[in-house]
Amino acid sequence: MVRVAALQFASGTDVDENLATCLRMIDAGAAEGADLLVLPEFCNHISWYDDAEHAERVSLTLEGEFLGEIAGRAARHGLFVVLNVSLRGPGDELTVTSLCYDPSGGLAGRADKQTLMGHENTWFARATECGDLVDAPFGRFAMFPCRDGVTCETPRGLALRGAQLFCDSLNSFALDEACLHVPARAPENRVFLAAANKVGPLIPAHLLEAVSAETHIPLRFLHGAGESQVVDPKGNILAKGPREGEAVVTADIELAEANDKRHSCGTDLFAARRPALYAPIARPPEPVEPAPAADVVGVACLATSVQGEAALDELRGLVEALPEDTVLAVLPELFCYSAVDDSASRLELGEKAVAALTAAARPDLALCTSLYRPLAGGACVSAVLVGEEGIVAEQPRLHASAEEPELALGDTLALVDLSWGRLALLSGHDALFPEIVKVAALSGAQVLAMPAAFREDW
Repeated sequence: MVRVAALQFASGTDVDENLATCLRMIDAGAAEGADLLVLPEFCNHISWYDDAEHAERVSLTLEGEFLGEIAGRAARHGLFVVLNVSLRGPGDELTVTSLCYDPSGGLAGRADKQTLMGHENTWFARATECGDLVDAPFGRFAMFPCRDGVTCETPRGLALRGAQLFCDSLNSFALDEACLHVPARAPENRVFLAAANKVGPLIPAHLLEAVSAETHIPLRFLHGAGESQVVDPKGNILAKGPREGEAVVTADIELAEANDKRHSCGTDLFAARRPALYAPIARPPEPVEPAPAADVVGVACLATSVQGEAALDELRGLVEALPEDTVLAVLPELFCYSAVDDSASRLELGEKAVAALTAAARPDLALCTSLYRPLAGGACVSAVLVGEEGIVAEQPRLHASAEEPELALGDTLALVDLSWGRLALLSGHDALFPEIVKVAALSGAQVLAMPAAFREDW
């Protein structure tokens, strides 16, 4: 068992004051009995600079006083400290860098930011190497800052290399970080996550009013959004800080729990990955011919009141109740099946469902769900899009499920261009693999239709 703490606080434009704040918060985390402390991004100076000389002047060196003090405090308390700073390298190249100091005060790991945001591209260089993993007596952990955790790739790569805990240092005003991007990285990789965010102004205090007026951004959105948190491998938030104000957010965790990569359906989420399908992520991005897109379309999620074949009788009534401008309505996964359906009757019911969906569809409305469909001499679960002329498109499930290992799988992700936009179809099971959703986005998908049956509380 290890106690981790995410330290939530503000940083300003005075490097010495920021160091004092870091040391004070490290002391507070140590007083809570933590073995590992995670500090926010840009601990040494807020990410706002007058010019290149200013950015270089306030950035740190590994041998300098600021990081020497941090290392000394880690040694004093005998714990691990992860923090993020702007760092000056031997060639005066600046990076946004997460560093880990171990209980002896030694530098145990480094991870440079891979995905720079906005004006960060003006002052800093991107990472050229993968971030380090740190082997501690209690387990293995990895670091990444802020934007690197908003998309799936960096955390996924670290998890595949054996990380059991993510240490995420944030400098974010985005309200969706704490409720979406941050906690999602834990359950999709079946690891723990400790995320430390800023509070207070993220730009110099004397510029707040002027920047707010010029950008039309309310003042409250120019402050760090707080809500630092610790999340377990199943997506449960074990501890969470407030939106405003300093906080030491602690939780006791057992990192060995992160070795179990099984979803609640029993599928090993790492063993079921299909890297060959994800190749577009690793290639340099290429322009995609955009599909014609309507300015506004109506979409809907539908649910029948019963499960099993009787659900087909409700389709027409559900569709008739939809607004006239609805172009897409998505039903739950396998909504018309029951647990007692055998393999032979499943395909027959799939045909009945296609007929019922076709009859319920309207000229400008397509219905989406998933059904058992024939594939490769057997059966598969396939997301289908049905219009008034029948099946418009279908996407066989791409990833194996432990519950139905006998089912066939599709081998390609195919998007469909409709009069109002480009659509990707995925079964809910496939959406457990964030890489395939990223591939859909890189392929130009504007909408993802996903019939699902949610299995986990998060």
